[in-house]
Amino acid sequence: MRNHLLASLPREQFALLAPHMTTVTLPQNLVLSETGDEVDHIYFPHNGMLSLLAVMRDGKAIETATVGREGTVGAMAGLRLYISMVRVVVQLPMTTSRISSANFRKAVATSEPLRNMCIHYNEVLLTQARITAACNALHAVEARFARWLLQSADRAESNTVGLTQELMAEMLGVRRTSVTEVAGKLQAAGSISYARGVIRIIDRAALESSSCECYQTLIDQTRKIPL
Repeated sequence: MRNHLLASLPREQFALLAPHMTTVTLPQNLVLSETGDEVDHIYFPHNGMLSLLAVMRDGKAIETATVGREGTVGAMAGLRLYISMVRVVVQLPMTTSRISSANFRKAVATSEPLRNMCIHYNEVLLTQARITAACNALHAVEARFARWLLQSADRAESNTVGLTQELMAEMLGVRRTSVTEVAGKLQAAGSISYARGVIRIIDRAALESSSCECYQTLIDQTRKIPL
């Protein structure tokens, strides 16, 4: 299995899910759910990236967490009817396993390992949200941009990712002009190249040096939480 959570399950636990799962391909920018929607499917990405965004009353949004093949989105619906507190968007094109909430709840009801998976991965997302909130408040745009680009490249499993300046500005909660300035600075330094909505990391070590500590903190904290 390409998804780490599914791959970590004992065979008999995975067998509770497998008959009810389908594999789907999702395009970039597809909105899977809005704030206030009842979660009707759980997703286990094989690749690509999902973004979880907090949405304000005026419609502005900012990313609070990201999920790739290491995780899942919507798993708390396995414990009860669950209303989404965030907007979930396909940030990078992906293939994912999908199961309906109803079938997932039936499986979770009979399985302690599945219940633990739901609870533990929710803690992963909460940890991401806490670190991201601190990062947005305390660190400069350039460091946050570098951190977010590194995360995206990790999820894409490639040094080349398709990301527009409008998208990056929304994810970071800054103006597009700020993204243009930072991207230009990193390009001039030889860390990245950027053209027509495609970013290529040329010098990863230099980009990591430009990033804030939160990139490594997110990796370390996620590894500390047992799944």
